Amino acid sequence: MNKDYILITGGTGKIGNALVKHFCTLGYSVCFTSTSQEKAIALQEEVAVTDAPQPVYVISDFSKENAAEKLVKELTDKSILISQIIHNARSLHYLKTEDHFLVSEENFMNEFRVNVVVPYRLTMELVLNKHPLKQVIFISSMYGVVAPSPRLYDHFESSSVIHYGVTKAAQIHLTKELAVRLAENNIHVNCISLGGIEGRTNDDFKKRYAKLNPLKEMLKESDFIAPIEFMVQHPDIKMTGHNLIVDGGWSIW
Repeated sequence: MNKDYILITGGTGKIGNALVKHFCTLGYSVCFTSTSQEKAIALQEEVAVTDAPQPVYVISDFSKENAAEKLVKELTDKSILISQIIHNARSLHYLKTEDHFLVSEENFMNEFRVNVVVPYRLTMELVLNKHPLKQVIFISSMYGVVAPSPRLYDHFESSSVIHYGVTKAAQIHLTKELAVRLAENNIHVNCISLGGIEGRTNDDFKKRYAKLNPLKEMLKESDFIAPIEFMVQHPDIKMTGHNLIVDGGWSIW
């Protein structure tokens, strides 16, 4: 479909995996990052059994120093040009608490680094290195918009850690800041804040979620793929700095 690549960070996670396979199926050239070579190869092999174009991958750990600069250098070495980027990387490792459910300074700062600092640096490195960047999309969360409900969780303090939502809120504001600062480059920057996604929880959790949500169910894969596909297929639409909330209505009450 096009010779420039979509870069999907966190390509072997639940959301990233689905996005990589979907956009390959649509004929896009896709590059994805992962911290695991084993998972990256497995994803390549899944796509290989179809007629879709083969994705390429770069092993990158956003918790490491100069992660953004190293990633862009590797893209340059591979002659890969990025026209759109979907910031989706995350690390479950930092979503832990200590005694009294406090979050350590290290985990708080590393979560902020993965969700905010490295995506900012990576975006700017692509711009400075003359990639034909048209659009930046952040995958955020409804918990960047509203605080979590204790009624949803069996163990609220450990299951819904405070620094996840705080850094996701910062990510939404980063979207707005970059939209302003990159407008003169004709680069659109938007965000999509997702509700809970099926496949990560048990039936009891799903029942509690349904009672707290107007549409009474969690998101399916198609629910988050469709709006992201719209953004990717229409990078020139006059929408920038927007946070599209796809949460079944969770955040309206």
